[in-house]
Amino acid sequence: MSATLSRHHDVLRALHSPELFSNVVSQHLNVPNGMDGEEHRVYRDLIEPFFDTSQVAAFQPRLQQLIEGLITPLTPNQPIEVMSVIAHPFAVQAQCAFMGWPAQMAQQLTQWMQAQNEASLAMDRVRLKQLAEEFSDLVTAQLDQATTAPDAAPSITQQLTQLRLHGEPLPNAYLVSIIRNWTVGELGTIAAAVGSIIGFLAQHPAIQNSLREQPKLLDAAIQEILRIDAPLLHNRRRTTCPVRLADQEWPAEQILQIDWQAANTDPAVFDHAQHFSLTRDPELNLLYGSGPHHCPGKALAQQELCQITHALLQQFKRIEMAPTDAVRAQPPRGGYQQLWILFNH
Repeated sequence: MSATLSRHHDVLRALHSPELFSNVVSQHLNVPNGMDGEEHRVYRDLIEPFFDTSQVAAFQPRLQQLIEGLITPLTPNQPIEVMSVIAHPFAVQAQCAFMGWPAQMAQQLTQWMQAQNEASLAMDRVRLKQLAEEFSDLVTAQLDQATTAPDAAPSITQQLTQLRLHGEPLPNAYLVSIIRNWTVGELGTIAAAVGSIIGFLAQHPAIQNSLREQPKLLDAAIQEILRIDAPLLHNRRRTTCPVRLADQEWPAEQILQIDWQAANTDPAVFDHAQHFSLTRDPELNLLYGSGPHHCPGKALAQQELCQITHALLQQFKRIEMAPTDAVRAQPPRGGYQQLWILFNH
């Protein structure tokens, strides 16, 4: 039987008390997300340099290039289904470009994600297991290629193969797990985030115009939009002992769902929680989590979202909702399943 943490204060307590609320909630290897304590810290220290300022800055020109390739062909004044035409292709292409993977990998990942989404919604465990093996095969092939690639300007994938722990290379299973966290986790949330940002701006033309005039506000605006419309709805934790929070009590080994949407719109913390405001305390926003397991890829994710949003705002004078009704995504996914938008010059 599962339970839910939905109040902002309770979620913060869980995030900052890993000794009480463990991240080890699955029997499957999950590096480093599904680890606690010193084990988590060791692997976290290995991966954080991949998202430092220099790595993110170096990726900016390539990211701009693929964004231009996506939005330049958009037909003005015609309804465009944003999720299939912009959001999902952007998420996949950006991830492949960051990892240094070839274009054909983007096509394979797109097909894999579609199958994964269908199997998840159908709760088809047999198919999900098959897909996990297929993903492992795809990534292992890229790792094998990376080990034989030239040493000049090594890709992120090549750099991963060069990681050492206690003088030993990481086993392929650990590298695949790291990449699975970066890829499977990020593809869904980045795509959902792009859809939510575009949908929000289309429904709020005044905010849209202010961001055209003051692009320096984009970073804060995007985090506020996604506070209101969470791209990731849930994560899990496991109690390590009996725990009591306010009027709720759980036994040891209780699986808890963290409800990010509810926590980030908790009226006890956010006045007029569904109202967009750039005057809120950014430290209260749990978009990228908090505590030792906060998202290490925040800087990269924000750069990707800011660049594509800025490009769309500069390319088009108006972004409007098309007459076709939008369709929200089904939990556990956030954002939209279908979103029709008019991009007007």
